Amino acid sequence: MSAELLSSGNDLPLPQERFLNREESWLQFNERVLELAEDPSLPLLERVRFLAIFASNLDEFFRVRVAGLKRRMATGLLLRTKSGLKPREELARIATIADDLAKRHAALFHERICPQLAAEGIEIVRWDDLGRDERTELRKLFRERIRPVLTPLAVDPAHPFPYISGLSLNLAVVVRNPSTDHTVFARVKVPSQLPRFVAASKNRFVPLEDVIAAHLGQLFKGMEILQHHAFRVTRNEDLDVDEDVTENLMKALEKELLKRRFGPAVRLEVEQTITPEVLELLVDELDVAPHEIYRVDGPLDLTGLDAIADLDRGELSFRPFVPAEAIHAEDDIFTVLRERDVLLHHPYDSFATSVQRFIEEAAEDPQVLAIKQTLYRTSGDSPIVNALIDAAEAGKQVVVVVEIKARFDEHANISWARKLEKAGCHVVYGVVGLKTHCKLALVVRQEPSGELRRYCHIGTGNYNPKTARVYEDFGLLTADPLVGEDVTDLFIHLTGYSNHSAYRRLLVAPHSLRGGLLARIEREIAHQQAGRPARIRIKTNSLVDEQMIDALYRASRAGVRVDLWVRGICALRPGIPGLSENIRVRSVLGRFLEHSRVYEFGLGRRPEIWIGSADLMRRNLDRRVEALVKVTGQSHRAYLIEVMDLAMADTTNCWWLNSDGTWSRHDGDDLQSHLIGTRRWRTIDD
Repeated sequence: MSAELLSSGNDLPLPQERFLNREESWLQFNERVLELAEDPSLPLLERVRFLAIFASNLDEFFRVRVAGLKRRMATGLLLRTKSGLKPREELARIATIADDLAKRHAALFHERICPQLAAEGIEIVRWDDLGRDERTELRKLFRERIRPVLTPLAVDPAHPFPYISGLSLNLAVVVRNPSTDHTVFARVKVPSQLPRFVAASKNRFVPLEDVIAAHLGQLFKGMEILQHHAFRVTRNEDLDVDEDVTENLMKALEKELLKRRFGPAVRLEVEQTITPEVLELLVDELDVAPHEIYRVDGPLDLTGLDAIADLDRGELSFRPFVPAEAIHAEDDIFTVLRERDVLLHHPYDSFATSVQRFIEEAAEDPQVLAIKQTLYRTSGDSPIVNALIDAAEAGKQVVVVVEIKARFDEHANISWARKLEKAGCHVVYGVVGLKTHCKLALVVRQEPSGELRRYCHIGTGNYNPKTARVYEDFGLLTADPLVGEDVTDLFIHLTGYSNHSAYRRLLVAPHSLRGGLLARIEREIAHQQAGRPARIRIKTNSLVDEQMIDALYRASRAGVRVDLWVRGICALRPGIPGLSENIRVRSVLGRFLEHSRVYEFGLGRRPEIWIGSADLMRRNLDRRVEALVKVTGQSHRAYLIEVMDLAMADTTNCWWLNSDGTWSRHDGDDLQSHLIGTRRWRTIDD
């Protein structure tokens, strides 16, 4: 959108002010997660889990977003961000916000969650709070299981300051030799392989570093322990692989993964009790700036609270529910798909009895000739991968597009790729310069009549049975010939050397997705201007692409009603007179991670609806292979419209984005509970 168009009114923001700050928006998303941990209406152990999720999210924010800003500064790329800030200004601003959130997180843990856990008979205590019998048991545990894996590293002229790996929890120890009165600094790494919180007795837990600290005398025998303080370092862990100049992508990525351990520090977490001299030593050795120091009440690293949240206390957790079987167990899956498409909504519909079953039965079916699938992230013991291996060993042609550059899953995906190759699968890594993020599976089957028929799955989420139980996603199982032809063409593009971009029921990035979405936004503008019904509704995880935001602003200025359901980052500013007064933005967080992407255009009898893998970010639209599929079934569209209606209703419990960039929570009916409670446990079919 041009500056002239934006400045055609006194009440309009300046051009750069039409975009909200991306990094602040991300931190606001994590603040919403923290608000769930603060919510007394939620089961107590689920609030503990949200504490762990908040901590994990904040770790990733520093590893990626803060690290990216520091990298821009280091390389001299000091251009202002879209919100008008220089990287240095951005870092200082988000450091203040992140520090406030970290302190709020720690205060919630100590002042509210721990006392409420204790009232329910679950205690997280420190070493000084333990009884004699508990200490006796933990001394035995230390001797047998902890001490053998510890490696204390002293710092002196013969021993340089040790390398501190990213996200590792450590003890900074100061010891004195009583015979020489000489003091030495040492570092003891807290083993990540052991439980973060150790059971001292039934339902009483103590941080692992407390157990180690209580036994430092056994690590530094004959020495006097003067001080010990926990600390934790976060490093830049984003990867940089130039695919244009590397001959072997997998080997190049493995080298980068080794370098990841040595990335520059972007955050130093310490307990409030740390002494100035020890903190000064850490700051000097780790080369961190004052705004990168985060002092909180210990214990540090509350990501380990997941283990507490997993305790078998059903009355303190969400009530379990049994997902629906979208395809009945006694029905032949291929017969069903020849008759009708099946729309899946996970986790309300079982992943195991639908998508997983689809791949497993294809692997076993002697009439199936080929299976082609994309893998972006999957579980550690993946039944999907095992089924693909079985299919290859049975002589079927199996093609797997493995995205080995999936952030923080690179090691696992390299391992899967090698395992699949060893079994005889054709493994490829997609298109040079692009991440393959689309969620596709294609099964080619020879029917009894002799014809070849293609069966497809197009989804919004990964082929991961574990996350499918907590990630909300849509998927379409279909034998539609047009979809089959499109998916075939896309796999040829991914595995061969093709520039195909003409699809029938798919929109594919980076070729047709951006243009396709923009064209549909312009079409709604034209409908509105011609006096016809018009509406745009989008569900996405992130909305930061400037061109898409400006197009939505144009729609709003034309009078089109625009409803946006954005889980996380949103750089669009709603509710500005003359710019975005027709745009509403909602965010739903809860028991399940809202992960699906839905694009709805039109108001009337036959709105056009697409589902798929793409968020509205430049990387998704321009630097990834993404796919949206058009949903054509009348009842399927009706279901998706109903879900969108519920999310945007004023009576739904969610957060509303205000024009000043703040979010306000509006209490009401829980959308996810509604979908659980009113589910008819049947296929959403036509």
